[in-house]
Amino acid sequence: MPTSILHLKPEDVDGMEKRQKYTISIIDCGRIGVLHACLLAEAGFKVIGFDANRAITNYLARGKAHFLKREIQPLLKKHVKNGDLKITSDIETAVAQSDVVVVTTSVKIDEKKKPNYSDIERVCKWVGSRLRRDSLVIVTGVVGLGITDGLIREILENTSGFKARVDFGLAYSPLRVLDKETLEEIASCKRIVAATDQNSLNAASTVLETAAKNGVIRTNDVRTAEAATLFGAAQHEINFALANEFALFCEKAGIDYLKAQKLAEMTEHDALALPTLTYGNVHKEPYLLLEEAENSNAKLRIPTTAKEINKEILKHAISLIRKALRRCGKPLKRAKISLLGISQTPNTKDTPKISTKKLAKMLEAKGAKVSLYDPYLSSKELADFGYPFKKSLTGAVEGADCIVILTSHEQFKRLNLRKLKVMTKMPAAIVDFEGVIEPEKVERQGFIYRGLGRGVWAK
Repeated sequence: MPTSILHLKPEDVDGMEKRQKYTISIIDCGRIGVLHACLLAEAGFKVIGFDANRAITNYLARGKAHFLKREIQPLLKKHVKNGDLKITSDIETAVAQSDVVVVTTSVKIDEKKKPNYSDIERVCKWVGSRLRRDSLVIVTGVVGLGITDGLIREILENTSGFKARVDFGLAYSPLRVLDKETLEEIASCKRIVAATDQNSLNAASTVLETAAKNGVIRTNDVRTAEAATLFGAAQHEINFALANEFALFCEKAGIDYLKAQKLAEMTEHDALALPTLTYGNVHKEPYLLLEEAENSNAKLRIPTTAKEINKEILKHAISLIRKALRRCGKPLKRAKISLLGISQTPNTKDTPKISTKKLAKMLEAKGAKVSLYDPYLSSKELADFGYPFKKSLTGAVEGADCIVILTSHEQFKRLNLRKLKVMTKMPAAIVDFEGVIEPEKVERQGFIYRGLGRGVWAK
């Protein structure tokens, strides 16, 4: 018989055969859930992936993924075929058979930018009503202060009839904000594991360390772990806001931010972030911190300002495109604009960037004619965008008044500018939001260049 999960020791799972004795369920098969399922199956555990959406479970059960297909699909197919990974929409099967239940459900942020815990509440009721005695629940979503040992613990206890720290274990191990949500990034990041009792802390740490290349950081102070995670998310956003502010300054001062950033890297321990269009519209964790501050009658001025700066950057992107076209002697209205790069992750098939869709919508509202191209995505995968999708780079740039680079795919770093001159409607503009091509090279070929933070254009 395997050791009870709440009394687990490193030697109980120090080999693949030993890990096969334990079953871990992943609740919610979104991006983070699937990545955890793959990591833990690769580590040697039996894994059950649950999602209430049958369309998702049917897709995953066939070994298919909606993101990072080259990286994730081979792992899904291998473990589904071997029986190490089972996919189900039956929560009772998932929880009742599991030694460890990993809840990856995230907090929603409503239109008023307030946290909505209804999804987590619902999932915890499902889990609690089917929870086994002596099992372990690990919460991986970022939550507000006191939520793990408050709301989540209370729901699990009320629906299960068990007591946390006595009949079942409860731990919190949030996944900090990552620049890239990939398998490698999650495996490499050093994550916090927090629990108020030693058995839960030891068990959760021992399980997660099997899939963590750089180990974990243990603490018995869950509330402080929640705060540290929120602070880290806010700092991450502040770093991007600072980079975006510097980028705007560089454009006016005639300085190349990318060159300044590289010089700073050589002299400072803390590297400057790269300016970005995507950040302020994607990450929700800082809103949780702002809500906590409001509830405590405290003002967090810097995180609030950072959020506003990052929200405004898409408007600045429209301004750069308009100014580039104006320099070409063309209005934004009726201009043919080709957006290059839709995938979240460079050089791989991944889910589309949210910011790309927003940018396309904003351009269309200004009267521009927008088309999309990404070498890793098909027209079928981008059907919900509602904009023409070109199958080739040639088709994308043909007759374009402006080319906008939004993802740093290798193909875009090697653009043949001489050929582009023939295919585009000159005078044409190239607006590079990823910093993949040199302004001087672009302008030597007769294009008008604009780039985020690159205030070195001559034309």
